[in-house]
Amino acid sequence: MRLLWLIGALTLALLLAVLTLQVPAPAGAGAPATDFSAGRAMADVREIARRPHWVGSPDHARVQALLLRRLAALGLQTSTQSGPLSPAAVRRYEHGGGSANGIGLTNLIGVLPGRDPRLPAVALMAHYDTVYDSPGAADDTAGVAAILEAVRAIRARGPADRTLVVLLTDGEELNLDGARVFWGGHPLRDRIGAVINLEARGGGGRAMMFETGRGNAQTIGLFARAGARATGGVSSNSLAVFVYERMPNGTDFTIPRERGVQGVNLAFIGRPEQYHAPASTPEALDQGSVQHIGSQALETADALLRAPALPAATANLVYSDLFGRVVIGHPPVIGWGLLGLALLGLGLAVRRARSQAGLTFADAGRGAVDGLWFLSSGLVLTQAVRLLAGPTAARAESADAYYTLLARLPWMEGGAALTVLAVALALSGGRARVDRRIVAGVIAAAAALVVVLSGVNVIIISAAALAVGLSLFPGLSARSTWGGWTGLIGLILILGAAAQALAPEAAFLFVWTGLLAAVAAALAAFLDPGLTRAPSLAPVAVAAVLGAGWIMGQAHTVFLGIGMDMPGVLVLLGLLVLMLVRPLSPEPGLARPLLIAAGAVLLIGAGLSVAAQVVEPMVAARTA
Repeated sequence: MRLLWLIGALTLALLLAVLTLQVPAPAGAGAPATDFSAGRAMADVREIARRPHWVGSPDHARVQALLLRRLAALGLQTSTQSGPLSPAAVRRYEHGGGSANGIGLTNLIGVLPGRDPRLPAVALMAHYDTVYDSPGAADDTAGVAAILEAVRAIRARGPADRTLVVLLTDGEELNLDGARVFWGGHPLRDRIGAVINLEARGGGGRAMMFETGRGNAQTIGLFARAGARATGGVSSNSLAVFVYERMPNGTDFTIPRERGVQGVNLAFIGRPEQYHAPASTPEALDQGSVQHIGSQALETADALLRAPALPAATANLVYSDLFGRVVIGHPPVIGWGLLGLALLGLGLAVRRARSQAGLTFADAGRGAVDGLWFLSSGLVLTQAVRLLAGPTAARAESADAYYTLLARLPWMEGGAALTVLAVALALSGGRARVDRRIVAGVIAAAAALVVVLSGVNVIIISAAALAVGLSLFPGLSARSTWGGWTGLIGLILILGAAAQALAPEAAFLFVWTGLLAAVAAALAAFLDPGLTRAPSLAPVAVAAVLGAGWIMGQAHTVFLGIGMDMPGVLVLLGLLVLMLVRPLSPEPGLARPLLIAAGAVLLIGAGLSVAAQVVEPMVAARTA
């Protein structure tokens, strides 16, 4: 009976995740004047992205003139700002085979005066240059066109008190040079109190708000309210902001953020094969993505322009969207209170299950060990399967190799996701029911493959040692459903406490899901400690659908962002899903079919990664 509940819950969760990841339908050219219309924005995309327009190219001058005309036609006061290329930009330019002699950059600036020039202004920012061989319909023509359409809609809504500055930067693809020049000394620089930057690393998918100024609580509050009016809602969470700030790469937004300016950075990263590629054409661009990023930019800019006061730097907020429709958040310290509630719920469940279902503390401990085996085994196996699709980005021999790896990302994601599923099936089938030498051997072979393909990796080797050790002692596996479930909840809450202490902006993944599972466990324990009838399985299934659906939606975006080098992130997210569905694990009689399925799924996942190299072969290095 539990198998049917499991299949139903996972099916609904997957459907919920797929729906969450959908882009909104693009609004046509006949949309109301005060709304954002991708149909109207696409007219600019088609004109700007006719050909590549890198710095110094003939089409670069064509696009400059076109954009200045468009800004003037929108009623903005236009000007330009010239500047030199930085030494790093010169090296990059000449590395592509061109000469940087006599090449400079030109920022394009438009100003829509507000009714009160004394108030801090709001800036909409995107870059208009491309790499040398891409029309750049997505990166960043979509952002430029979305800004033009947003300005038109803002004017249609009537005058605002604050001044709007449109900054179309140059040289972003070389070294963020246009942003460096503007924020380094333009007279308007110190008048700007908030920035909205638009970017792209692909040609589709939902637009995510992935970066803010530091101390973002007030910024997120305004963005959440504005985003509720945007077509398709918003996608954002504090984990993305936390991770991106610690990554070595940056966008134009990096420059004002370092100056302490508040604001938001929006981008879409789906259809990664279009990133910096000849395939990034207006015809290939997802118009739903244009609608999503443009509508968020419009609503956020309009809210800032009409706000009595712009957001100030205070403290960072812990927050996340729920299914792309609403943003919830809390101060970091509240996480400790939520952990306390989760521990209370888990304690009630354990007490009831001990008295009514025979749960022992030892078996709950074995359930936590199952979680450690899942994490360590999954980390090794996903890394091995991922490497079958090609080297990590850090070991790519050229930029072209990196772009090829981006094109392989969907295959990598499929391979990694199936690997996580295979480990979950093996755990559900029972680690004690399979030959321990086979399991240990597979994990050891996977670790050896990782070392051969990518060199010595201390994390993978350590995980392999733990996984092999636990595999050789299958008696440490949980012996009851309650033991497996409460052990996993306890492990997640321990991880949540560690994250809460070290990185509270990232802790919500563990704290929120752990609280959801603990509440479901308490309800189930009091309704039916046997976990065999609908009264107890229903709250478990509801929690599994909502929690697993939310995590699966997050997992896709996370993998697109960092999965190329860290596919094991899916294992951590998979552990959260496993915790939510663990009480729905099938009866022991299905152990053998589950273990056979685990092996088959692992082979299919490995096959997808290998297929990536065939479908998206490595291309020869390009020259200008």
